[in-house]
Amino acid sequence: MNYDCDVLVAGMGPVGAALCALLAREGVSAIAVEKDTGVYPLPRAAHFDHEIMRLFQKLGIAAEMQAASQPAADYEFRNAAGEILMRYDQRLDSPSGWAPGYMFHQPSLEHALRRLAAESPLIEARLGYTMTAFTQDADGVTATVEGPDGERTIRARWMVACDGAKSAVRDALGIGLSDYGFDEPWLVIDAVVSDVSRLPRANLQICDPARPTTCLVMSQGRHRWEFMLLPGEQPEDLLDDAVIRDLLKPWNCEDVVEIERKAVYRFHGRVADRWRAGRVLLAGDAAHQTPPFAGQGLCSGLRDVDNLAWKLAAVIRRGADPALLDSYQSEREPPVRSVIELAIAMGRVVCISDPQAAAMRDAGMLAQRAAGQAPPPIALPRLGPGVMLDGAGGEYFPQPRAGDVRLDDVLGEAPWLISRASLADGPLAAFADPLSAWFDSRDAEAVLVRPDRYVFGTGTPEALEKAWAERVA
Repeated sequence: MNYDCDVLVAGMGPVGAALCALLAREGVSAIAVEKDTGVYPLPRAAHFDHEIMRLFQKLGIAAEMQAASQPAADYEFRNAAGEILMRYDQRLDSPSGWAPGYMFHQPSLEHALRRLAAESPLIEARLGYTMTAFTQDADGVTATVEGPDGERTIRARWMVACDGAKSAVRDALGIGLSDYGFDEPWLVIDAVVSDVSRLPRANLQICDPARPTTCLVMSQGRHRWEFMLLPGEQPEDLLDDAVIRDLLKPWNCEDVVEIERKAVYRFHGRVADRWRAGRVLLAGDAAHQTPPFAGQGLCSGLRDVDNLAWKLAAVIRRGADPALLDSYQSEREPPVRSVIELAIAMGRVVCISDPQAAAMRDAGMLAQRAAGQAPPPIALPRLGPGVMLDGAGGEYFPQPRAGDVRLDDVLGEAPWLISRASLADGPLAAFADPLSAWFDSRDAEAVLVRPDRYVFGTGTPEALEKAWAERVA
């Protein structure tokens, strides 16, 4: 049977473009269909974390993304009086060997990812095309697309829908959404600031019942404000330039700010009931949506495709059982739900508009802070059940550094089989101390690390190789 590609990718935003780049590294061909001809030129996503920078390291664009981002400032929740209710310290070490988080310019990321796709002979981007229909059978997916040269048909072994929160693919499959019932409209303002010294250096959630507000230090001289719409307000009310000027007056920055984008969004918490239907899979916002308060929306989508790409390669190139792809949702859904629930909990702290309820919140949180109680961690839990062994399976594997050298750059493409014996000399000797400590804490002789940098399992090298071959090869 003739195929135009191994994987058809519906949507070439950052999640779809990253999937293409990851598939190309695995020797898997893909065609991406995207209705827009160019990258959206204005900021949207604002934050990615250390695990995502490690993914960019794997793709070879970490230095490029460092230039388009800056390490995130401390993240503070303050009340109307300016008192700190809780703080996330962004100067801590991370397991990935990178800063805990980064504020970034999304168009720069998308250009970098699309360049990777363009450089690979295995990837074809059909920009300006819309998918109008698709069918699937036991052997693949057939899609009809419409573009500048008319209607075309694409035949692929698999399809991944990266087509956003309003996913047409998800709707066509009749996949429902589990809704957390969080639905809050916010005005988002992105601006270029000529004098950043006039503005706060921390990322702020202002928990003011009169107008809950977010203030974020972006990269490249940009700043973002988000203002919650109050009961009775309509989006068009807050999009008026005079209203925006009034909202920005307390920040004393009118003469140094150039508004770059203004839009009203509804912050949701939703998860698709199924992430796989036959030979079609959902990723990113097509599979789940989270409010922005934990800064994990884009991160979750990129983790999806990092989990999915190597599994698709195992099925397509190495003849693994397609049932391997069922582990995608079983592994990813628990941490996704954890992130959404944390973000909603943060949002419920911020979005209180009743003064009496806000006063009670402030008193409780100030008392917790005075008692030394830490805020809930943003760090993700281990993966849900899937392609892993009992014990350390599903943990995120750390990346120690030796000077300017990072572990991943020494080891190259995963999977990795690392034993205690391999730390004695050779390229891993420089990392012996932190890796030995990891082995000691898990009483392990060896570890096998998956391509997405999560632990498959610990044990003897021979047993790990055998178990990996049985599960994946």
